[in-house]
Amino acid sequence: MAVYFSILLVALTLVCGVVWVIDKFHWAPQRRLKLAVAQAQCEGELGADAEAKIMEAPFFIDTPVQIFPVIAFVLVLRSFLYEPFQIPSGSMMPTLLDGDFILVNKYNYGLRDPVFREKFVEIGAPERGDVVVFKYPLDTRIDYIKRVIGLPGDRIIYRNKSIYIKPACTDEVKDCGSYKQIEQNFVSNGDYHDGDVPLTRYKLKLGEKTHDILVNNQILPRTAHFFKQAGTQKDEFVVPEGHYFVMGDNRDNSLDGRFWGFVPEENLVGEAVFIWTSFDFERTQEDLLPTWVPTGIRFSRIGSIE
Repeated sequence: MAVYFSILLVALTLVCGVVWVIDKFHWAPQRRLKLAVAQAQCEGELGADAEAKIMEAPFFIDTPVQIFPVIAFVLVLRSFLYEPFQIPSGSMMPTLLDGDFILVNKYNYGLRDPVFREKFVEIGAPERGDVVVFKYPLDTRIDYIKRVIGLPGDRIIYRNKSIYIKPACTDEVKDCGSYKQIEQNFVSNGDYHDGDVPLTRYKLKLGEKTHDILVNNQILPRTAHFFKQAGTQKDEFVVPEGHYFVMGDNRDNSLDGRFWGFVPEENLVGEAVFIWTSFDFERTQEDLLPTWVPTGIRFSRIGSIE
């Protein structure tokens, strides 16, 4: 749906832009010339109503001219700066909740054209711990949001609900010879639930990002369903060049890279950076109002995303 909207927005902007240019350099001067001729032929002053009628453009010209600056601004903002998204599920709890409305920074990872998504300006790349929006590799019509765990060349193990990372060797990373377990510090139990099951909350640090995750200790690791990669153990992942390995913060309720593989760099949309509003949706089918009507605003959730 987002792809179709981008194409429609670009097409509408182009059409309105062409009309705006033609009007500015041809039709508007023609109307001014017509007004000058009418004034010259009139013995007295033309009335304001008559002048306005002569200068008035037809609706099929005036409407595109009026809306062009607005949609051009929206196109630039949405394509190259920030795009709003809604969180539709609980796979990123507790960082993001169903009903959060977020802003995604679209220039951190380079500028792309809004239709073919070809990068034309290199700016930066995802860092470990970033929360990213991307096109789901198995169906690029769908936008997903997860956290970056592995960078290109990394080796990742997810075992006993813990992450082990062997980073790729680079000029900046010298300690790349062995796996390092990402420490998980207990925070609480029961703040969040999966049905009737209390979830355990841990705090951990990935790269420069400190964040919380949720674990359902009653669910065994589903390694039999993990993405199968030649030459690795069943719970090990080697991130190819130009790809990223991502996971949801709600570890046992997230369809992420453990099950379908890696995110190609060209699928990246941007980095989720800010919650600009958040709604509660607690209505049931028995309520008078539809379930999509919010029951309240969670002001405490507005702010930066870690």
